[in-house]
Amino acid sequence: MQALERGLLVGDGANGTRLAALGFTRQPYDLANLDAPELVVQVHREYFDAGADFVETNTFEANAIRLSDANVDIRELNLAGARLARQAAGDRIVLGAIGPSGKPMAPIGAISVEEMFEAFRTQAQALADGGVDGFILETFIDMDEMRVAVDAVRSVSDLPIVVSKAYIEDGEALAEGLPNRCGAEMADLGVVAIGANCVVGPQRMIDIVRQLSESTDLPILAFPTPGLPQLVKGQVTYDTSPEYFAKAAARLVEEGARIIGGCCGTTPEHIRRLRQFLDSSPIKPKARASVTTVAKEKKPLPESEPTELSQKIGKKFVITVEMDLPRGINVQKVLAGAKSLKIRGADLIDISDGARARLRMNPLSISTLIQNQIGIEVMMHFACRDRNLLAVQADLLGSHALGVRNILAVTGDPANIGDYPSATSVFDVDSIGLVRILSRFNEGIDLAGYSVGAKCAFTIAVAFNPLANDMDAELDRLKRKADAGAHIVYTQPIFEHRHVEYAVECCSSHGLPLLVGVLPLRSSRHAEFMHNEVPGIEVPEWLRQRMAQACDDESALAIGIEEAQRLSARLRGTAQGLYLMPPFGNHQIAERVMEAVL
Repeated sequence: MQALERGLLVGDGANGTRLAALGFTRQPYDLANLDAPELVVQVHREYFDAGADFVETNTFEANAIRLSDANVDIRELNLAGARLARQAAGDRIVLGAIGPSGKPMAPIGAISVEEMFEAFRTQAQALADGGVDGFILETFIDMDEMRVAVDAVRSVSDLPIVVSKAYIEDGEALAEGLPNRCGAEMADLGVVAIGANCVVGPQRMIDIVRQLSESTDLPILAFPTPGLPQLVKGQVTYDTSPEYFAKAAARLVEEGARIIGGCCGTTPEHIRRLRQFLDSSPIKPKARASVTTVAKEKKPLPESEPTELSQKIGKKFVITVEMDLPRGINVQKVLAGAKSLKIRGADLIDISDGARARLRMNPLSISTLIQNQIGIEVMMHFACRDRNLLAVQADLLGSHALGVRNILAVTGDPANIGDYPSATSVFDVDSIGLVRILSRFNEGIDLAGYSVGAKCAFTIAVAFNPLANDMDAELDRLKRKADAGAHIVYTQPIFEHRHVEYAVECCSSHGLPLLVGVLPLRSSRHAEFMHNEVPGIEVPEWLRQRMAQACDDESALAIGIEEAQRLSARLRGTAQGLYLMPPFGNHQIAERVMEAVL
């Protein structure tokens, strides 16, 4: 890029901040390209008038994945963004802005690499057709997603590419040299410049720029925010003065930044003051340290104490019983049941997470109470429905700190089938992505590559249904769960031993131990309900007929327990454990079935 050879370049600030100030409040702000094009041109011209050497197109969020529900033509949105920026720029520089997809990529999320590539390719092609001079791929967190984006841009254009990563405000992570390592990776992408933008203010970005400059000879970009944001009347605002921003941001030049501007919250006035400060007070960059490829020695992370379950599995026949969560706050029934089950020989208590999207107490709360008060480990089911990617990781770290370290990863039932059908489901990740997250924690790092302080000791369980309607898809998901790092497999309720043998065969092919789901039927109606109304459950005809012939519900329950005992007794020589699901969480029924295997 010839402009870089001339020395320091000043970029623009935030498009969204200024568009909002001018009255365009529809989200995302990229939609202004079609709905309010005159405002977009005005913002670009304001940044040029303020002294910017280049502007970015108003297309940061304009990809098909992020805007899947926006009912907008992605190509037209990006084409308009490029043409509006070109209209304002004349012969000055325009960079096509491309941000991350907004969804985690497989294997963490459900978006495939191919889908991700196509979304970025479509966006890049439209920006190139609109007349941009190059591309800036910014605010990426996932380095793998950044690589896909670079490859997608390269597939349609030979124009220069600048890449920029967002780093969280974490002194410990910076001390461990993450920007240095990521800088070297970004430089290997064949781009013209690398950098950091967003999340942190100019002072916090100094160490990031310093490390980036040590990782490569490429020009370094630094686009900080003005400072920390605050929420005022429903709007995210920044109150850092342009004068302070200009002086603080100028220090980034001393540390090696060659491309400098602002991110979220910066306005044309911030850029004007920055330009004035740089022109009136020439800053001499420090001599850049010699780039070295020698990796810094990392101290080994401490190991967390393994779960009792991880030490039992494969050495003894494991018995776990699922208890129903209370709908309200009375936990005494659950605690009493868990205590009785422990006395009778259960190894584990299973606690579900809002099964069928029903309102129940948070599973971590009751899991912690059971472990602390009763002294028996819990397998906590963890659904992806209610948490975004940030909350998933935060809750898992909290769970580990509280000692709840056996996790059954489930995607979860959609909210619209449960008690509150108007509630919103999140599903940033599915159960396979959740297994990946747990595996990363067991390595001692989060999804962004930051250390979590120690190698976690999660025992990771997953579900498998040997009677799924689409068995090919179920087997594929089992393989992907195994590849992601699963340790143990649970099945849904099974009523015939031949299905147990098939499940064992499927799981053993991946080296995974199996806990077989057994549900004691309580009545003929229960048997018919399970067979006809619960997906993936098959109650054989002979068993349904036997339940129907019972003279009353007490006799039917006795039959259900008898058959559950018979099946459970056969599991000892076939599977690694028993997963009991007594009706209504009735621990006494579970204990009667357990008599057959103890």
